[in-house]
Amino acid sequence: MITTSRTPTATVVLWATVAVVCVLACISMWIGVIDVGLADLLSDPEARRVFAVSRIPRTMALLLSGAAMAVSGLILQNLVRNRFVAPTTAGTVDAAAVGLLVITLINPATPVMGKVGFALVFALAGTAIFLVVVRKTRYRDAILVPLIGLVLGGVYRAVAEFLAYRNNLTQSLDTWFVADFSGVIQGRYEILWLAGIATAAAYLFANRLTAAGMGEAFATNIGVDYKKTMAAGLGIASFATAVVVVTVGAIPFLGLIVPNIVTLMVGDNIRRVLPITAFAGAAMVLACDIVGRLVIFPYEIPVGTIVGVLGAGVFLVMVMRKGNRYATA
Repeated sequence: MITTSRTPTATVVLWATVAVVCVLACISMWIGVIDVGLADLLSDPEARRVFAVSRIPRTMALLLSGAAMAVSGLILQNLVRNRFVAPTTAGTVDAAAVGLLVITLINPATPVMGKVGFALVFALAGTAIFLVVVRKTRYRDAILVPLIGLVLGGVYRAVAEFLAYRNNLTQSLDTWFVADFSGVIQGRYEILWLAGIATAAAYLFANRLTAAGMGEAFATNIGVDYKKTMAAGLGIASFATAVVVVTVGAIPFLGLIVPNIVTLMVGDNIRRVLPITAFAGAAMVLACDIVGRLVIFPYEIPVGTIVGVLGAGVFLVMVMRKGNRYATA
């Protein structure tokens, strides 16, 4: 009876989220400094070029980035078994930015895939350090776990800022820490499809990730290789985060608030929750981008700034909530 009642709810939420994404994507493509109407699109080659080169790539980048970061947060929360954990609060984003800075200092002409690989290595290392520290912490309170990640992230960011300041790269560092889609055009976003592929791959591991989230003993008893599943989950989350940071910059707290909202609505089963989380993350980034482009039109407020303010507020509400139900197992 429980399963029967939940499934329609998840289906309804999924299709409602898909509908919202479609509406926001259409709105996003029609917003811009250059006024392009439907008649212009049908008759003017220049208008069609604007859509092909700028509007469509930007919208696709928003969709892929939002989905990837939301799903990354969902994976980390499940594996760590703490609803406050996300790429932003586990040091993953900050470590990826350090890796990107290091490879830029070593060889500024490194191809994009090389930068992604370097950012991935640092993201994995940063997340692994976070997990080791958490496991060695005697009192793993629900609030203490993300605070550990924020402290480690602060250390990574401090190192990055020191190196950037010494090498006159502070402006570049700022762009990596705050997502901005204003410069996204055709030919500069396509690598984000790799983050989309990683997000889809997470769905294939959904049942195993759910089992791993129940603990090592439970996963082992039902025949799931706990260590390999943990490695796969952390690899997917770190890779998606690294791709997004390298391409458009970090989207703070997105992976924290979206999975929490979705799981409160439809439960914790990753196979059921993951598609909704992906579309909800895309919807949130699209909505924030639209707001950022309209508030001070024709100028823009970076998406990372808007999501960061909103996410920080939600995070504080979660922390201060009485009778907190987000305790770690």
